[in-house]
Amino acid sequence: MFLDVGKFRYEAQKKANAQRKTQKTQDIKEIKMRPNIDDHDYDVKMRNVNRFLEDGDKVKVTLRFRGRELSHQQLGMNLLRRVQDDTAEIAKIEAYPRMEGRQMLMVLSPK
Repeated sequence: MFLDVGKFRYEAQKKANAQRKTQKTQDIKEIKMRPNIDDHDYDVKMRNVNRFLEDGDKVKVTLRFRGRELSHQQLGMNLLRRVQDDTAEIAKIEAYPRMEGRQMLMVLSPK
């Protein structure tokens, strides 16, 4: 008894294609905020952040500073800390908050 190599190769390829179809790639979703964001706007953004994390995607939180807001960076840090606390049970921090030009970035990934 011997194996038909062509048939074996074909079956293996079919199996690999099926696996590729079902696997979920991890995307990076971005949420943009401003340092003095309103409470309701913040809640809407956080709803999206939670949905992205539950879908298994990473979330990049970007804080844009405009004009004189740049001199109040502690406001930005407080906001990112608030995001961190609100997502603590479902996400871990992959990249801690850092300044990059006029924006502050933080990356969250699902636990």
